[in-house]
Amino acid sequence: MRILALLLCLLLPFATHAQTADQPTGTITLNDDASADAAIANRIRDILGELQGYEDVSVTVSSGIVTLRGTTLDHGKATRLNELASRVEGVVAIENTVQGSSDVVERLNPAMERFRARTVQLIAFLPLALVALSVFALVVVFGFWLARRKQPWERLSPNAFIADIYRQLTRLVFVIGGLVIALDIVNATALLSGILGAAGIAGLAIGFAVRDTVENFIASIMLSIRQPFRPNDTVEIEGDTGKVIRLTSRATILLSFDGNHIRIPNSTVFKSRIVNYSRNAERRFTFMLSVASDAELDHARTLALKVLNDLPFVLPEPEASVWVESVDDFWVTLSMAAWINQNETNITLARSEAIRLTQAAYDAEGIAAPCPATGLKTCQASCNPLIKNLFPQNLPHPRAPRRCRKSAQHRIRSWKKSLIRNAPNCHATTC
Repeated sequence: MRILALLLCLLLPFATHAQTADQPTGTITLNDDASADAAIANRIRDILGELQGYEDVSVTVSSGIVTLRGTTLDHGKATRLNELASRVEGVVAIENTVQGSSDVVERLNPAMERFRARTVQLIAFLPLALVALSVFALVVVFGFWLARRKQPWERLSPNAFIADIYRQLTRLVFVIGGLVIALDIVNATALLSGILGAAGIAGLAIGFAVRDTVENFIASIMLSIRQPFRPNDTVEIEGDTGKVIRLTSRATILLSFDGNHIRIPNSTVFKSRIVNYSRNAERRFTFMLSVASDAELDHARTLALKVLNDLPFVLPEPEASVWVESVDDFWVTLSMAAWINQNETNITLARSEAIRLTQAAYDAEGIAAPCPATGLKTCQASCNPLIKNLFPQNLPHPRAPRRCRKSAQHRIRSWKKSLIRNAPNCHATTC
């Protein structure tokens, strides 16, 4: 009860304000004319009769004081009565006791009438809306069909990446154009400016939120213009090597030689060092082989040059070259280089074939690098009889020398692998 009393006290000033608001001002005349009161009452009744929602309001006037009683559909209409009555000439004061109606049916009837009227308007609007929607669909379908065609995009831009940018812009232009035409048909072009304004504000907010995405998109456009690589080019970017298979709005996709897809953000690609192995058709491959330390180096060099020049895929220009790379304890290392047309020859297979034939030529001439494993061979030779006689399963004898036990247990099983690992150019058969 205390809470209810408090609420009534709080609402009382507002009720008083509603009664005193919009009261007429000015000087009150001394004449009290009954005919003037009747005229004022008739004028107010005529005005309320032309307005909707005031059917249950009664008007009485005495000595210029207007008394309004009854109900309206909502409180807003009741409040507006003061404004209407105060504008009538001769009104001295207004007593407004009109309240909002609490009858559910009476309050729902106007809403139902509005619903019926809007339904009729919608049905009448549907054919025009269908025409506008059909035109929008036709324009968009035509734009997407045009974007999917190879021409004129490949003629405008031989670069496939730039052609894709053109296609995306074409789709966007046709979508916006179709929307403008459709809105113009239904006479709602004013809505377009609101949509574009809201889209601009939303675009700024989204731009700050997805700054990296926007940066990658701009980088994709710059990469398409500068064209540091083309589709199927072999490139190296930030240590990743592979063929370029696609440039999207966000990333550059490489296909590594292991068959893996590598996605690198366009902003990283644009700021990174790019090595394009495919831009120039001529490409050099190199490898190193070793010869014996007592071999004639000029003969070894001439022999390697002859092998390289006899290969059908090696280009005569630029010429193949062989030079001494280093001198070691047991061999001399030579470096070989030759050029191929990588559009016609696989560089990996070409390098492999050159290594095979050059090594075969060195073996045939007897100048291949020897195997520096004399100590291991001596240990193996001295230990093998003892192990074979005492332990057929190749287990070390407890009384065997420590050097031979260790060799019998481990090195005899892996001596060939150990030699190949320690001397890459030494053949297992030689040892």
